[in-house]
Amino acid sequence: MPEIHMPTVNKTLDALRRNNMQAYFCQSSDEVCHLVTTLIHKGDTVTHGGSVTLKQTGIPELLSNGDYTYLNRDKPGLTREEIEEIYRKSFFADVYFTSSNAITENGELYNVDGNSNRTAAILYGPKSVIVIAGYNKIVPDINEAIARVKYQAAPQNTVRLNCKTYCAKMGQCVSLNQEDSLLSDGCKSEARICCNYVVSAYQRHKDRIKVIIVGEDLGY
Repeated sequence: MPEIHMPTVNKTLDALRRNNMQAYFCQSSDEVCHLVTTLIHKGDTVTHGGSVTLKQTGIPELLSNGDYTYLNRDKPGLTREEIEEIYRKSFFADVYFTSSNAITENGELYNVDGNSNRTAAILYGPKSVIVIAGYNKIVPDINEAIARVKYQAAPQNTVRLNCKTYCAKMGQCVSLNQEDSLLSDGCKSEARICCNYVVSAYQRHKDRIKVIIVGEDLGY
């Protein structure tokens, strides 16, 4: 368990709210599902991106309890074509669940994707987006968010997804070997998961994005 510095949490929550996002704090993952049930409605069409954090907090089990129309991309036996169809239907969902690669103390969400169905849904489509992230995802600023992905999130996710990339083998992005590397510098592998880079800052559509920070070390 990380040591929770509540002034950092509160600063981040306040900044997210100033950026027109709803923001909540749960002391533990056990509290998350109860909070989520207050943010969604029975009968809602719900779905999610690929996320270790969502599994750790029990979100798939909650969504599959029969109260919601669940577009389950992880349902056993789905073909690749059927999964792609769920990706497209996700844009018409009432609620889309995801985590975030990093959340800055300035109230920004930073996300990097390869397939990019997740980042696309964060940006547009679903009526509501609920972001669940552990305290370990909070960073001071965008520069630290970029570093977090290159040193932590991408290497660990490529291992999880069995992607044959430099970072999966070496534990950090190849671009870190360069002087003055750019945000988008990286490997040229066909398995690369860092293709699109998204910063969610001040939101025009107030409260569409809801962020739940959990006082635990969750996900990558």
